[in-house]
Amino acid sequence: MSELTLSKTIESMAVAAPPTQADLPCDDDIPMETARHKAQMDLLIYTLSPWLDNRSDGYVGGNMFVYYSVAQLKNKDYKGPDFFVALDVPKGERRSWVIWEEEKAPDVIIELLSASTAERDKNEKKQ
Repeated sequence: MSELTLSKTIESMAVAAPPTQADLPCDDDIPMETARHKAQMDLLIYTLSPWLDNRSDGYVGGNMFVYYSVAQLKNKDYKGPDFFVALDVPKGERRSWVIWEEEKAPDVIIELLSASTAERDKNEKKQ
């Protein structure tokens, strides 16, 4: 195999680095369904935050995208659960939860149902 052929083979095998949180959309400009919906999400976050403050690691988030795969980006299939908790991860701010950066999915995800989104939340968002 010539050096030129080897070089082209290596180039074709190179995989682009996956996007980071800084590269990914972090909101969809769609407001939460109701003030009650937001209050419930805040209650979950504020209830668990003190517990996580006593741990050396962990993250609690809400109303932010969770990226399971790069394919989501291509399909514009962003999933934004109302609430989630991830343990055994470094503390710190995040724009979104990117599984290939965090090296794990959230441990708990809660989707708060509302009349206008219940069907989608129970079916599409679970996939």
